[in-house]
Formats: sequence, structure tokens, C-alpha cells
Amino acid sequence: MYVDIGNALGGDLGLERADLDALDERVADAHDRIERGRADGEHGYAALNLPETCDTAPIRRAADGFDPDHLLTVGIGGSALGAATLTDALGAGVDCRYLDNVDPAWVREVVDDIDLSETVVNVVSRSGTTAETLSNFLVVREAMASAGVDWTERTVVTTGESGNLRAMADEHGLPALAVPDGVPGRFSALSTVGLFAAAVADLDLDAVLAGAADEADRLAGSLFESPAYAYGATTYALAERGATTNATMPYAESLERFAEWFAQLWAESLGKEGTGQTPARALGATDQHSQLQLYRAGPADKLVTLVRPRESGDVGIPDTDLEGLSYLGGASLGELVDAEFRATEASLAAAGRENVRIEVDRVDERGLGELLYGMEAACVLYGELAGVETFTQPAVEWGKRAARGLLGGGDFPEADAVTGKRRLEVE
Repeated sequence: MYVDIGNALGGDLGLERADLDALDERVADAHDRIERGRADGEHGYAALNLPETCDTAPIRRAADGFDPDHLLTVGIGGSALGAATLTDALGAGVDCRYLDNVDPAWVREVVDDIDLSETVVNVVSRSGTTAETLSNFLVVREAMASAGVDWTERTVVTTGESGNLRAMADEHGLPALAVPDGVPGRFSALSTVGLFAAAVADLDLDAVLAGAADEADRLAGSLFESPAYAYGATTYALAERGATTNATMPYAESLERFAEWFAQLWAESLGKEGTGQTPARALGATDQHSQLQLYRAGPADKLVTLVRPRESGDVGIPDTDLEGLSYLGGASLGELVDAEFRATEASLAAAGRENVRIEVDRVDERGLGELLYGMEAACVLYGELAGVETFTQPAVEWGKRAARGLLGGGDFPEADAVTGKRRLEVE
């Protein structure tokens, strides 16, 4: 992974190289803390050990014997987004779907759209009690039974050592993968949680982890020696100066889901105690024709993160006699998207708007491993510098308790706040 922070300097927010030099001492201290956490396998920090600790053999065994047309992953948030990032980018051989919401019309549409007799279902929940995941799984299980499909022959469970899903797997003899200890869901892409779908889609798991290991080896006590830390430290420094939004803009259609994964990682990990950056998602070159207007000419409170592969396939642009378009003849779509990327980068810089360039060699298993690990390490470093509890999510848990109370799942005081909602309706 390559990170260019040159355009983060000298813009409207006034960050300069000397500021990063001064921050680098704190980066060294943060790196020491991260390395201690990794060495001790502490909660959260253990996620940065996954390139070494993830055993792919059980994942492959669970995927063996299946040759499905469809993979239906039932999970939410970190239980789905890492897997989706990998398979959306590379999984061309299997139709991979993700039930990661409980909109009833959409769930019914997804379930009705696939041949359940040719589908593998992977239900993912560490606790085995996630209401959205278990509800969707019950819908899928009923649909399989109604279609005459033995769901027990086509279901793989990814869960913790106890809970409803573990008990169900034991009762029915289902293949069950263990969610690794000490790894929050949003940091679990490089584990059983994210890699089962990749295995079913016939991706090279070893290459994914090798790319991640490359980035792990590059973590160092200076932001100038580690791409991940360069990004984490720069985003933190800009946030402190007012960059309260981080707009992630990949210039590859295959990386659109990556931007969604990144948004969860960044928001849930760093949005604490009145601090953090709001992640926004854009897609190059599409959103140059819309969102770029705001990023270049709106409030100076944003960082734009531009992401792309250095190499990709290409398509030639045919010659044309259309007036004003002859210059495109003999060029290619690859050359066009490269020009669009560099023009956006320069446009932002010319307007004094900070932006960072992140590149991988290719959108392949190794490149995705580098990108996923690099952003996780950057997030952990940012959290250390900001002094927040990166690996907790109390606001998320509040909402879960409120919803559970409303559904009769227990006596939770958070539910009282829902029933006491202030109203001012306009009809």
C-alpha cells in the first residue's frame, strides 16, 4: 500500500510538515502501546495479529464440498462488510448476497431471487443473539423448508463459543467456525468472519493474509516509515484542525463496498466523546459530477481520501468523427479514469482542500489484504492519538438495548426513551 500525504499539507486547514514532525514523537509512543497490546493479545489489538494467527484450514474445510451458485451471508455490520468487500471486488464465480438489513420488502426480494437449492447460507453473529441476524436467518430457514431444501445441509455458522447459534450448530451437526477472541466485528475481515465467503468464492486466502502481513511488517515508530501510520496520523492531525468529515472516494467500481466497510470502521471506532470524523462515501469518477462541488467549494471542513489501484485492465476507446471528441480516439478508459483521478486531486489542492492518495498495485487478493489491514492499523493509531476507546461502541449498544426492549426481549430502560419521544407532526 502506498500513501501520499503531500496534498494534506499547506491547505486551508494549515497543516504543515513541521506539525507532522512534532506529532511523530506521539506516533512513536502510540506504536509502542499498540505493539504491547498485540504482544499481549489484548482485546482489539489482537485484530492486528490476524495475518499471523488466522488459521485458514478450518475455513477451507467448512467451504469444501459446496459448489453453489449463490452464497447468502446473513449478518450485519462487521459480520458482513469485510466479506462483501472481498467478494464484491473479486468473487466473480459465485453470486454473493448479503442480508445485512431487515427491510422486509428487500429481504423477501433477495430470498425469492435465488435458487435456495443451490445456495450456501453463512449466518454470522459472535453472540448468537443479534436480533437482525437471527430474524433474517429464521426467514431464510423457513423459505428453504418451504422450497423443500434441507437447510441443515446448506448452512454454515460463524459464531462464538456459546449462544443460540452455537447451540443450534451443535444440535444439528452444522459446520461451525469460531469468531476469534479479542477481535471486534468491524476489525474481523481478515478472520473466519470475512474469509469464509472469500473461500466459497474461490479466492486465494493465503494471498489476502500475505498482503495484510506485508502491511503489518511496515508498522514502525514513525509515520514517515509506515503507510498505515502516515494515514492515521495525518487524518488525526487534520481532524484536530477542523476536518470533521472524511470523504472516501475509490476510483475503481470494485472498491465501492470497501468505502462502506471503511465508513463503519471509522465511525464506530472513533466517534467517541464528542470527537471523530464523519465518513462520507463517494465513487470516482461518478461523483466528480456531483459531490466534488461540495468538497471543493463548500465548507473547509473535509478531508478527501482518494483510493485507486496502480494497475488494472483496460478498454480502448474507438475512434469517432463526432465534433469535439476526436481527442478521445486512440485513448482508453484506463487513461481517462487516470486523468479524472489526477484532475480531481489537483482540483482539490488548487482550492486549498486537503486530500490524501492511497494506492495498491492491483485490486487482487494481496492488494485487498494490504488495504484492509492498513486502514485498520491507521484507525487504531488515530484512536491512540485521540485518546478514545477505539474498540468499544457504547452508542451502538444503547440502540440495541432499546430495540430489544421494544420487542419484549427484556426490561431495558433505554426503551423508555423511545416511547417518550417528543412529537411535532406536520400533516
